[in-house]
This record gives sequence, C-alpha cells and structure tokens, in this order.
Amino acid sequence: MNKSLSISHSTEVGSLGVLHLKRIWSSVMAELLGHSINRHSEQCLDKIVMDCLGLGLHETLQHLYASAPTFDDFEKWIVTKVGRPEQVSINRLNATITGDAYTEPVQQWLKTIENMEPVLTQDDLSFWEENGFVVLKDAVSTRARAEAASVICDHVGADPGSPDSWYGSVAHGIMVELIQHPLLQENRHSLRIHKAFAQLWGTADLWVSADRCGFHPPQRNDWPFPGPDLHWDIDFTLPLTFGTQGILYLTDTPSEQGALTLVPGFHHRLPDWLRTLKPETDPQQQDLHALGSMAVGGQAGDMIIWHHALPHGSRPNLGSRPRIVQYINMLPGRV
Repeated sequence: MNKSLSISHSTEVGSLGVLHLKRIWSSVMAELLGHSINRHSEQCLDKIVMDCLGLGLHETLQHLYASAPTFDDFEKWIVTKVGRPEQVSINRLNATITGDAYTEPVQQWLKTIENMEPVLTQDDLSFWEENGFVVLKDAVSTRARAEAASVICDHVGADPGSPDSWYGSVAHGIMVELIQHPLLQENRHSLRIHKAFAQLWGTADLWVSADRCGFHPPQRNDWPFPGPDLHWDIDFTLPLTFGTQGILYLTDTPSEQGALTLVPGFHHRLPDWLRTLKPETDPQQQDLHALGSMAVGGQAGDMIIWHHALPHGSRPNLGSRPRIVQYINMLPGRV
C-alpha cells in the first residue's frame, strides 16, 4: 500500500494543548501503515514544535517509529522525558502557528531581548558580513560552562584526569546524545546568546534549538579522527536561504584541539561555486578543504555562530585534552 492518507490537522490537540503535535504523530503512524506522506514543507515547523518542548527531532522520530505509540502515550512519553511544558511556551508556540498576537508575557519577554544592549559590536557585525562567522565572548558564565562540561563528562563516563576513560563511549563518533538537562537548558537560554542571534537575524522572535553536545578526545592509534569533516547541513535541492548554526566551547579549545573548522566567506561564493559543478555532482563529496578551510580556536565560554552556507566540521584533535562543546542554534518564530 502506498496511497496518500488524510492525517491530523495542525489545529488538533491532545492533553498538552500543543498545536501541530498530533499532526507530526499521525504522519509517522500513517507511514508505518505504508501510506505516502509528503510534509517536506513542514520540516521547519516540526523542528520549532520539538524545540519548544525541549525534544530533539531525531530522538522523537526514533521513538515514534520504534514504538508506534497511541497519541495519548506519546504525550505521556513527552511529559516523562521533559516534564509538562510551561503554558507560556505553549501559548507562544500556538500563536506562532496560528499567526495570532502573542500574549502579554510573551511580548514582554521579547521586549527584554530587544531592549538589551548589543552584545555584538559593529566590528563584529562587519566581520560576520565578510567572513560568515562571529565569536561571542563569555556567552555563558564560568560556572555554567564548567558545570555543563562536567555533566557531559559524567554522561560519557569520562574522568578528566584519566585519559583512558575518554574513549569508552565514543565508538560511534564525537556527538553526544544528551539533550535534556537543566544545566544545558540554562546555557540555551543565555540572554547574551539570544541577543547575538537576534542581531544576526534582525529579530528577537527566535526559538532556541534542543540540540546535542560533543565530546571529542585526542586521536590516538586505536581511535583515529571519526569526523564529521567539512560538510553542509543544508538541502541543495532547495533554494539557498539565510540560516545560522552555533557551537559553545565549554572548555578551552585551541585550534589543534579539534576546533570548529570552516571556510570563511564562502557564503558569498557558494552560488557561483555550485554552478561550476557538473550535473549530478554531489557538493558534499568535493575537496572542501581546498576552498580555504581554517580552524577557529577559542576559550571556554566562546560561542561561535556561523552562516550555514559555510562548509564546516570538526578536525583531528591533536591536543592533549578533549574538546567539550554544546550545540546551540536559533530559528525565527513566525513560520
């Protein structure tokens, strides 16, 4: 069977009162029954719903496909995973989807961000325009970054003083599937980070991503660099648009310690470069380092935001300490 099926409308809700959530669930259930569901145009909205709830989109879809829960059980899983969402967040999300005016508490919160002093200087913004990335210093407090780094180490079973313990949970790479934790959530809601994204997007009405962390130990003979090397996280079958990505260094990360690597300024060159490729050529399979890659080292607390049109990735960690990071990004609220 490969027939289309009418799935739940975005306005249908369950006990949590979250718009669009039942539509996400019902589309997966329909696919499990063999129906063809095409919701590519709703991917951004799906992501915003999950970000609002504090859930990773991948972990949520993985649960739905593996467990095929009833919608009631799906909502119970959400509450067990992240707690019951705050009503102010639900109100903001629902207004985002319907286009209705935000409630007064949401408007006041957005004004708090809008009325903050800029955290990126004019020189920072000029650097961003030319190079496609910028570094926000002291994005979170010394305590916040140290405690978040400790949480990640505990999660992967790494003792900072015992190098052999750094490799116990990295068989599948440097990404850490840790999303729900109060200290990580605290960093995501840093006002300095939000203001920086607001300056780049031109609006404070942004949703912070519920994203993973990273633990990247030094490479050694039995653990070579696993990647990811330079790549893009964009769909080249769609028109190129503005977008951001971000990484928060939780520990000092010199350039040789697996630092974020990207190709500065390539957001200006990407469209012309794509036109030079032969038909059916995969942009991701080219020698992207030849385009002019560089490592962006930094100190604990540095938040690096880059234009998503820049090739980016990690690099071999040739240092003596692990690279410990948290991925944080923001997307516009109105879709």
